[in-house]
Amino acid sequence: MTQTKLHIKNMVCPRCIMAVKDLLKTLEIHYKDIQLGQVFLSKEIDEQKLKSLEMQLDSLGFELLEPGKSALISQIKTLLIEQIHHKKEPLAINFSSLIADRLHHEYAYLSRLFSSVEGITIEKFIVLQKVEKVKEYLVYNQMTLSEIALEMNYSSVAHLSAQFKKETGMTPTQFKGQSDPLRKPLDKL
Repeated sequence: MTQTKLHIKNMVCPRCIMAVKDLLKTLEIHYKDIQLGQVFLSKEIDEQKLKSLEMQLDSLGFELLEPGKSALISQIKTLLIEQIHHKKEPLAINFSSLIADRLHHEYAYLSRLFSSVEGITIEKFIVLQKVEKVKEYLVYNQMTLSEIALEMNYSSVAHLSAQFKKETGMTPTQFKGQSDPLRKPLDKL
């Protein structure tokens, strides 16, 4: 099976893109574009090169996904991580509309698929991502809690604090006061 579009699991940050670019260059695989979770190849690659790529990606902590449902799950995660952690402008529509529009599927179908494969809802995944981003802001200590709530699209500081406490077991202030705050890598959420 040859492909011109590859889906790569755990590719969640700009450094991941650089690592995959370096690997593709080493393996002499030509590409048109690389985005979080996806590589658009210039031309199809043969099975042998694809197997080599798969092994090398695995050694770096990535996973080459088969086209289909697992690739769709990866696209949902990548889209949400990109929006929550890397976009500077606020989301003008809700997450369900964003996901359905970008992936060209009904949100209800994507939601059921995500829950059945991941064991959590898309909404819970969004909450986990937002809490990790709030942790990042708290660790850097450059914004007030009000500014963080606004930046993360929470309706109020109270809503942010309640959701944060529900997920972490502590308030944002308690988290901030820790000597070694516990943060999770994005690909482990």
